[in-house]
Amino acid sequence: MKDIASANLDKMTPAEFEEYLPELFESGGGSISKDPRFTNFFKAHPDCEALVRDLEIIAEQAKSLFEPAGDGVGSEPSDAVWSNIASKLKKEPPIMGADAPPTDKQN
Repeated sequence: MKDIASANLDKMTPAEFEEYLPELFESGGGSISKDPRFTNFFKAHPDCEALVRDLEIIAEQAKSLFEPAGDGVGSEPSDAVWSNIASKLKKEPPIMGADAPPTDKQN
């Protein structure tokens, strides 16, 4: 991984910039597109700016997958769902398993 501190941003090519992206995202706090060090570079290379913005959106969405949903709403089924499940289970006949006594039916 290259060190961005030693990079010459005025002469950097898009290919070189892409080599720094992992480090930038690791240390940039997710707002590389707003970093003033890259203002001139992004003006000269708008495709790189678009790439960074896309990657920032993807990174933000990925983080949200691991965050709990607000105050817990949506993370657990409601009490009504649990009640419905319990009532359905009570209505169903028991499942005959290995621990159940054999039935008198013989074929």
